[in-house]
Amino acid sequence: MENNTFPLYFNLTMFLNLGSFRYPTFVLCFLLYVFIVSANAVIIMVITREKNLHEPMYLFIVCLCLNSIYGSTGFFTRFLRDLLSDSHLISRWACFTQVYVIYTYASYELTILGIMAYDRYVAVCQPLHYHSRISLRVVYRLVALAVIYPAFSVFTCVYLSARLPLCGNEIPKVFCANWPIVKLSCVPTGLNNLVGMLVSTTTVFLPLLFVLYTYLRIVLVCRKKSSEYKSRVIQSCLPHIVTFVNYSITVFCDVSLSRINVEELNPFLGVILSLEFVVIPPILNPLVYGLKLPKIRKVVFKMLSCLKRCH
Repeated sequence: MENNTFPLYFNLTMFLNLGSFRYPTFVLCFLLYVFIVSANAVIIMVITREKNLHEPMYLFIVCLCLNSIYGSTGFFTRFLRDLLSDSHLISRWACFTQVYVIYTYASYELTILGIMAYDRYVAVCQPLHYHSRISLRVVYRLVALAVIYPAFSVFTCVYLSARLPLCGNEIPKVFCANWPIVKLSCVPTGLNNLVGMLVSTTTVFLPLLFVLYTYLRIVLVCRKKSSEYKSRVIQSCLPHIVTFVNYSITVFCDVSLSRINVEELNPFLGVILSLEFVVIPPILNPLVYGLKLPKIRKVVFKMLSCLKRCH
């Protein structure tokens, strides 16, 4: 009875039978992971090494890149192994660990984007108070809040899910997720649903609404300014807007996928939709910030030219 209600393993059922394409797919995904880690590491190295980039906006970008490496590692280390395996069983402990890592990654992304929006809001709407309101002490406090609250709230969700007696062990995804596990419960899940809704509201919807509010205020301020001022604001805010819109779309796709019957979808489409939010943002973030922000782009190109001369 113990093994039936608290299964020792979960079965990830959305893996496709790749046949002879298994190894090329593994190589492609491994190279993708290497690119994600390398690209984000370059942005982190550039910002930490260049003293003129030790400003709040760039420190927040470092946090975003660190989170990309964290989330990608939490996903790819297991996913790459499963690509080469005929069995897609994952131990109970490993499954809930993966749930925690991926969900904290998702929450960190939104809370960091939220404090980045606040940084841009103060810079554009209250420029004379920027250095007093966004001091290094404030930056450290904001980052601590953006990390600590999701860590505890996601842990609460995972802990409540781990206590549920389950009537099955099949998870219709290529990685472990909380909601599919809750749906396997043999008992009512009212508390899980309530806590999950509270956590989703505070770590997903509130940051989203806050970002929208800050950019509405920025737009209202820019309406009365010159074209040159608007151009500078767009150049400063565009990377954050692109990152925010991209991540919002990928999260919406994942949330929508978790609420429908996955078996009714095209299997390939289901896999793509489930992978979006753990793959696309970590790829896009370093490209957007590395190519769009002049200070970072200048240092990156300088490093590349030095590497060419060395060879």
